[in-house]
Amino acid sequence: SSVEEVASEERSLEEIAEECEEATSGAQSKEKEVAEEDEMVPEPEERPPDLTEDPRLETQELPEDRVKEPEVTEQPEAEAEQEVTLEPELITEPDPEPEITHQANQEPSLEGTEDDAVEETTEDTPESEQGSNQEDEAIGSGLRDRSHIEEMLRLATAEPSAEFSGAIKRLLNIYHKSIKPMEQVFKYNELRQHEVTAGEITSKPMVLFLGPWSVGKSSMINYLLGLHGTPQELYTGAEPTTSEYTVIMHGERFRTIEGIVMAADSSRPFSPLEKFGQGFLERLVGIEMPHKLLERVTFVDTPGIIENRKQQERGYPYNDVCQWFIDRADLIFLVFDPTKLDVGGELEILFRQMKGRESQIRLILNKADSLSTQDLMRVYGALFWSMAPLVNVTEPPRVYVSSFWPQDYAPDTSRELFMKEEISLLEDLNQVVENQIENKIAFIRQHAIRVRIHALLVDRYLQTYYDKLGWFGDPYEVFQDVVNDPDKYYIFKSILAKSNVSKFDLPDKEAYQDFFGVNPISNFKQLSQHCSWTDGCLLEKIEKAISHELPALLSSVTKSSGAPAPAKAAPANPPPLPGTCEGPECEEKPKNPWRKQGAKNCYILI
Repeated sequence: SSVEEVASEERSLEEIAEECEEATSGAQSKEKEVAEEDEMVPEPEERPPDLTEDPRLETQELPEDRVKEPEVTEQPEAEAEQEVTLEPELITEPDPEPEITHQANQEPSLEGTEDDAVEETTEDTPESEQGSNQEDEAIGSGLRDRSHIEEMLRLATAEPSAEFSGAIKRLLNIYHKSIKPMEQVFKYNELRQHEVTAGEITSKPMVLFLGPWSVGKSSMINYLLGLHGTPQELYTGAEPTTSEYTVIMHGERFRTIEGIVMAADSSRPFSPLEKFGQGFLERLVGIEMPHKLLERVTFVDTPGIIENRKQQERGYPYNDVCQWFIDRADLIFLVFDPTKLDVGGELEILFRQMKGRESQIRLILNKADSLSTQDLMRVYGALFWSMAPLVNVTEPPRVYVSSFWPQDYAPDTSRELFMKEEISLLEDLNQVVENQIENKIAFIRQHAIRVRIHALLVDRYLQTYYDKLGWFGDPYEVFQDVVNDPDKYYIFKSILAKSNVSKFDLPDKEAYQDFFGVNPISNFKQLSQHCSWTDGCLLEKIEKAISHELPALLSSVTKSSGAPAPAKAAPANPPPLPGTCEGPECEEKPKNPWRKQGAKNCYILI
């Protein structure tokens, strides 16, 4: 019996081996079919490794993205031992292979379903989550949001009104009729080198950017105008990049204008720049572009202040050009870098030129997010320590601490503080834009006061000259004596005593020595001789403009700009109730206590 059992077991083992060989051959044929179908798919994939004799090892060797059966791919060692010991059970289960090949054949459909599932999930996400995703993308891109700039500057409603254009026309009329004749007669432009043109009166407010090189002046302009990443972006860099004066103006299209063309155009306020020579005009560039902010303001980017003595030879009068732009700027941004707080010769001269215009100066500590909070406080104190000897005012100028460029703030910095400082600067800029007509009127009135003082001084010089000349005096000696020593003849003191002039508005005495050195005193006439029956006297005209016409124009502009909205009509009163009386005719009339007394007086007169 034992021999027969051994023989039967050997036969069963041979049958199992034959069935295994048939199963492996069938699996290989099916695997070839799968490989042919995979070659038809446009996305090629790696060919699975060779199959083993055990059919279950096929599922283990297939890639995970094609066959996803965690029960087959991960088998502990105990289960493997059971498979070896229980081989007869495999005879009854030769069928799992077609299921595996069927799943492999359905591989392209699985990819499509995954894409569909992704689309469905994106469609099912709410709008709030999509908005947060967009914000995360903006933050991830590293660019800062600029929506608050348009809101603070009110760029959506920037349209000039008819009242504004009417006020500009009246201001031009007052200037050409009452102020300009006095300028031409007494040659005021040669004294102050400040010629007011019609283009300057009608021009937009000017914002001037000053400061050392590579402190972020051009980057700040790019940020305010949103030029980052556009062809119109101003070139920036760590080295001194801006070597010319760049005027960014509004235009119908983007174009670059040479300085020679800008100076030749009388409709622009830059025609007086010709007096600084062709060397400067070659370093003057104008850029026109369509932008809402440029419809209301003009930006001027200047070369950086260089304290190195070897590089001070610029080829043109740098300080005189800066003085010209300072006199016409409505707002001056003096930009500093935490690494460039030293004060040198050029910066000290600039502060002297800005004397009397401290209310228009704004100090900017740029690149503040590159420092920690403790270092930022130390740099802030060092900035005031450096500026204190230069700013001769009791109230320190306003300082804005932030990082004005398109990139997002550095992590672990005072983001809220920097954003509040930026909003304060935008409010200050918007205030200048809103008050541009008031500033124009005040500027023309101040200019008229200076012209009047100049005319009074020249008239006093003439009167003193003719009084001391006599019949036999030497004209040249008397002229030199009067011009070189005006205090000897009380010229300036007599002006303060006889006319309504402040001593702080008087020009320097040395300026008139140069003025009369170019213009002989015999070329002028006294004020009493500049009168006519039709036009009147020049002095009376300019005094009328200073005292009455310009203040009246300013008050009319302020009233129109600050006029409240029309009030709504009050609701009508309800009709009176029956049996009552309302109205002025129903009120009791007051008695006249003087009636009887007046009658008695009449009787007495009779």
